[in-house]
Amino acid sequence: MGRNATQSRRGAALVVAACLLASAAQAEEPSAICTATLAGRRVMVRPEARAFIAPELDRLVRLGLAGKLEVELTLWRHRAFWFDAHVDSARVTQVLAFTREGYLLDGRELTGGVGTLELERVAWTLDARPEADEHFVVQVEVRLQVVTAASLGRMARWLTQGEPSSSGTPVLGSLLRSVAEDLARKASARCAVSRQP
Repeated sequence: MGRNATQSRRGAALVVAACLLASAAQAEEPSAICTATLAGRRVMVRPEARAFIAPELDRLVRLGLAGKLEVELTLWRHRAFWFDAHVDSARVTQVLAFTREGYLLDGRELTGGVGTLELERVAWTLDARPEADEHFVVQVEVRLQVVTAASLGRMARWLTQGEPSSSGTPVLGSLLRSVAEDLARKASARCAVSRQP
């Protein structure tokens, strides 16, 4: 009887994982945009993430899981006929959560919903005032992850009542990692830095 119960729990875990995988695959593709301006020696970037909350991620966050939003920004000096030169970079981590009041991004209420997430602004100060013919570009990488492979693994252990590993466990572990990766949403964008008059 114990073996049948374990197999049925393992089967339930596989069904849950497959449902999460299928619903994540049907979601709208996420995108990122940014606007960047140069005033004197200061470069200011305003990144945004669009369509990052797929229906399944929305359900998970509303159930109480927090989303980790990682934003990596890189400032490049554009060089004609050569590789762009790396100037500076920044990494920002923000937390997306749901409360009775609605969605919060780092404690700030998102009154306009989660269709477009206005991310934290980043500013850099250049070492010297750029020449009139110098051009800069900003690369933005955004990644949102609500469920990790580790948290799905804990759920699988709970479903199988922590039974010692068996022949099906490596397959289940691979499936859980795959589902966690499919539930992560990511996008990137590049924007030219415009000069303020």
